[in-house]
Amino acid sequence: MPKRFVVVASRFSDLPRFPAGLELAEALTEAAQRLHETSTPDSTLNTAVRLAVGLVPGADHAGISVIERGNRRSTLAWTDDVVRAAEEDGDPGAGHRPYWHRLWTAPVAEVEDSENGDGENGDGDDALAELGLRSALSLRLRADRRRLTVLTAYARKPRAFDETALRIGRLFTAHVGIALDSATVREQLTEAMRTRDLIGQATGILMERLDIDAAGAFDSLVRASQRENVKLRDLARRIVDPHSTS
Repeated sequence: MPKRFVVVASRFSDLPRFPAGLELAEALTEAAQRLHETSTPDSTLNTAVRLAVGLVPGADHAGISVIERGNRRSTLAWTDDVVRAAEEDGDPGAGHRPYWHRLWTAPVAEVEDSENGDGENGDGDDALAELGLRSALSLRLRADRRRLTVLTAYARKPRAFDETALRIGRLFTAHVGIALDSATVREQLTEAMRTRDLIGQATGILMERLDIDAAGAFDSLVRASQRENVKLRDLARRIVDPHSTS
């Protein structure tokens, strides 16, 4: 018989719990439904970290952060304050999170034991250990040349994340990425409707500048907004008024 995956329920009473013994496909389906019920990117991220604790075996806490070149990191969503302390502790340029660097070339990075320094590639992490966090499993959500969006699960036990946790984590982050893209597009379309006059002017300028039709110009505007992480309205204003400071 094929191996059945069992999802471990969260020990936190205020976080979503998946019933013990629930099959992986059913658990991921339920998680995907909850993610797609969110209305904004922020609510998608907040829902994702809460679901991660209930879904990824071994996880006690979770956070989602953006990592920029130079090891600068900002936390977007977190289950509790220990996550913020873990992800924003210390000098962001000092490189005190060596496992972060691997995420530029690999979809996953792990600290197996922060206290003993014998995790993946021998990495330890004194700051994590001081917070009582012995294991960390980081998975990429989005990536481009300048920044990464990363979901990290933390555990109070060493070597908390096995191959099952890794597999479930990667499947889950795929769902989070799709839901986040959908929420971003919905938010941008809503913003576009509210500012259709400004968007229309910017679209007209791009049509003339790039010699493309209206649909192509609007699509170019949306893609540039996503790539530069700039609101559609602000990007349109910059196109209409190049001297604008917004």
